[in-house]
Amino acid sequence: MTQREGFVVGHLLTDCYIFEGDGTRPIHEENVKIIYEPGLRRVSLPLEVQRWRQAIQAEEERRQAAGEPYRWNNPRFAVESIVTSRTNEAEEPMVQLSLCDADYFDFLATSVNLDTPLREGEPATLRTQYLENTDPVTAPAFLSCSFGVNVAVQTGPDRQMVFARRSALVAGHNTERWNSSVNEGLAAIHDVPEDGSPISLHAVARRALREELAVQDDDKVELELLAFALDLRNHQWAAFYRAVLSELTADDLIRRRSRGVEDKWEHDQFRFVPSDPDNVLDFILEEDRVWTPCAPALFYMALVRDAVLARGGNPSGRLDVEAAERRAMDRRDSKQTA
Repeated sequence: MTQREGFVVGHLLTDCYIFEGDGTRPIHEENVKIIYEPGLRRVSLPLEVQRWRQAIQAEEERRQAAGEPYRWNNPRFAVESIVTSRTNEAEEPMVQLSLCDADYFDFLATSVNLDTPLREGEPATLRTQYLENTDPVTAPAFLSCSFGVNVAVQTGPDRQMVFARRSALVAGHNTERWNSSVNEGLAAIHDVPEDGSPISLHAVARRALREELAVQDDDKVELELLAFALDLRNHQWAAFYRAVLSELTADDLIRRRSRGVEDKWEHDQFRFVPSDPDNVLDFILEEDRVWTPCAPALFYMALVRDAVLARGGNPSGRLDVEAAERRAMDRRDSKQTA
C-alpha cells in the first residue's frame, strides 16, 4: 500500500485517492467551508509553465481568428489546501477548502502537461519534480487549477443509474472515457454568489445537473455529498455527490436531452443501468470499458450509500456491496473461462 493508495473495485486499481468519506454517511453542506477572497491572491506559475500557458493562449487565439474550433478561457480556482476535521460531539466530517484565483489556460498548462519535459533533452517533468516521492495532497497550488464536482445520478421511479461518456470535444486526458453522470469544474463566473455569500458545492452540483441533463432547479432531487477525492493521474481534486431524481425516469431524461441541453456537446453517449449493485458493478467491470480515474469510486460510493439507507442507516450496508462485487467478479471470471 502506497502513501496515497488508489481506489480498488474488482480487478480495477484506479488512480483515485479517497481523501474524506466512505459513502456510508453524507458530508453535510453546513460542514463544508470554502475560503475564497476574490482578487486577493492569484496562482503563481513557474517560468516553464508560464511559457506553456502563453503558447496555449496564442494557439487558441489563432484558432478563433481562423474560424476553427477553439477553447475559450474562463476564470477558475486553484486549490491551495484542503483540510479535514470532525464536529465536537457527533464527530461528523468537516472539510475546509482554500482557493485562490486561476483560469482555464492555467489548468491546460499544468494538468495536461504533467509528463511533458520541463526542458528539452532533460527527463524532469512536473510529475517527477513535484508529485513523485512526496505527498500529492500537499502539492503546490499551481498544480491544482481545477476542482471538479462529480455526480452519480439515479432516476427515482424506475431506479436507473446514469453513466456518461465524455466526448472528443472535451479537453484533457479524459476524452472518450466513461465518467460520472454529470460533472462541472468550479468556475468563478458561475459559482461565486453575487451577494458575497460563500461558494456552495451543492449549487455547483445542481448546475451540473441542469447543464448536462436538463434537470431544472424546480425538479425534486435528493442530493448528498459523499466524499472528497484526488485524481492521482491528472492531479485534480473532486467532490463526489449522489443525486436521486425523485420524479424523473430515464425516458424523461432522454426526452429532455433530445429537446436541447446547455452542455450537450460534453458527452457523446449515455447508458441507463438498473441501479442495484450487481448490474452497476457488471457495467463498471465490463471488459475493455475505459474509465476516468475517479468515476468507478464515485459510483461504488453511491451504491454503498443506497445499501446503508436500505438497512435503515446501518453502515454495515457496505458489506452488501462488497458481496455484490464478489459476485460480479465471479461472473466476469466465468465469461473469460467459458
